[in-house]
Amino acid sequence: MNNPRPKVKLSRALGIPLTPKSVKYFEARPYPPGVHGRARKTESDYKVRLREKQRLRAQYNIREAQLRNAFTKAAKAGVKTGEALLIDLERRLDALVLRAGFARTIYQARQFVVHRHVLVNGRRVDRPSYRLRPGDVITIAPRSQSMVPFQIAATGEHTDAVPPYLEVRADAFAARLSRLPERKEIPVICDEQLVVEHYSR
Repeated sequence: MNNPRPKVKLSRALGIPLTPKSVKYFEARPYPPGVHGRARKTESDYKVRLREKQRLRAQYNIREAQLRNAFTKAAKAGVKTGEALLIDLERRLDALVLRAGFARTIYQARQFVVHRHVLVNGRRVDRPSYRLRPGDVITIAPRSQSMVPFQIAATGEHTDAVPPYLEVRADAFAARLSRLPERKEIPVICDEQLVVEHYSR
């Protein structure tokens, strides 16, 4: 089993709990790690924007190049760049596996996709970055449904906060992206305008 502490340390550095296990640690010590974690320091605008970008990266568990590419695409969308960026990231397969309650964390969701436990419209997709379109259906592969994590998911244990753009049938191991999400519905802690400013500097 993975040691939760590295995620706890990252959670404290970014100011957000990234996994269920990190919540209790984060609540006990909601300040950055290290000797000077409690000290209040005046931060530069650059550092504030950088941390917001790192927060977004961490919540989707993506590499810098992936986020930069998504930003470049969003900047050409002809709408608010920050909103377009988050809507695009939320369409990622691993993100929607997490939102549907098939995984407890974004890290586990990524693992499930990479290990070919997830189907989109009946076909195996092993790319966490695969973007879904409205109407696409996520299912868990029949041979994988007997695995303990999916059996737990089938009880609806992780579906208490399913966003309104997803239709989920936990007992059938199925979820459908009914429409594109709206920014206010996306459960991500981020001031996306700061991320836009970081990449636009």
